Amino acid sequence: MPRFITIGYGDQAGYDRTPDAAKKAAHDHDAALVRRGVVMGIAGTPVQVRNPDGGGVETRTGAYLTAGLPIAGFSLMEARDMDEAIALAAQSPCAIAHGVIEVWPLAEPSGE
Repeated sequence: MPRFITIGYGDQAGYDRTPDAAKKAAHDHDAALVRRGVVMGIAGTPVQVRNPDGGGVETRTGAYLTAGLPIAGFSLMEARDMDEAIALAAQSPCAIAHGVIEVWPLAEPSGE
């Protein structure tokens, strides 16, 4: 079955203005996704890793990418297709609470 990575973006202001019933339904939905086998987590502080020409590892604390909203979390899910992955992501807290969720199809490496 195809796999998808989701990246959820959201902030406290959007979450706070979302009705409690909608937030509860979204959190219940995420709990159902976890029971389905979705791997889900809240974003911590990232570390950038570089190893130019294999000559030595360089690290820097903080995100490389920036967006209008902070990254709130990630998931790895299986779905029949992009349409199902979108439908599953659309009921999660970031989508409901005035944020956004990116759904990325995850291609398997060719092994070459």
